[in-house]
Amino acid sequence: MFNLSELQHDALVEIFNIGVGHAAKSMSEIVNEEVTMSVPSISFLNRAEAAEMLGNKESARVCGVSQHYEGAFKTEAILMFPEDKSLDIVRLMVGESVPLKELTEMEQEALSEIGNIILNSCVGTLANIFAQELSGSLPEYHVGTSEEILSATGGQGDTVVLMLHIDFILEKHQIHGYVAFILDLTALQDLQDQVDRYLAKIMGPA
Repeated sequence: MFNLSELQHDALVEIFNIGVGHAAKSMSEIVNEEVTMSVPSISFLNRAEAAEMLGNKESARVCGVSQHYEGAFKTEAILMFPEDKSLDIVRLMVGESVPLKELTEMEQEALSEIGNIILNSCVGTLANIFAQELSGSLPEYHVGTSEEILSATGGQGDTVVLMLHIDFILEKHQIHGYVAFILDLTALQDLQDQVDRYLAKIMGPA
């Protein structure tokens, strides 16, 4: 499986950590409660391994919000939550007084908005730090097993999944979420090249 050097890995974690910080701030404003997000751990997996990490059981359904990005590199980015936590997140957004039926009707729209915030925070930070353009499509909402969500976003091909594991921590809730970036081999090389340019810029000549 694809590997980064320790320096490249640490740089990418730091970049995503900045993006996650921006997302936490935006989420806090929406839910009127402080949201902190853990430093993301990152791993490179194939789709089957990524599905396994998410708990690939028939009963373990996942809500996903995906967006396609093009520019410095091409990727399909997907935010995923366990389905049983999705209504908790919507409830936080709209308040305690909304009846369950209405809450369910709002779920898709609310989660798409959260997906848009978190994915654009992560990808926007990459674009800013790399000084490159990355433009995204509108968010798409999916529900299914982790394997279905990861497969719903395009061809299998020679792709690698860059998985970010993030804990969303609120005063009364802790919700585990994942952001997956599905990259083909060309996009992986492009990402690695961008990380190397970033490292060269901050470290100066060897």
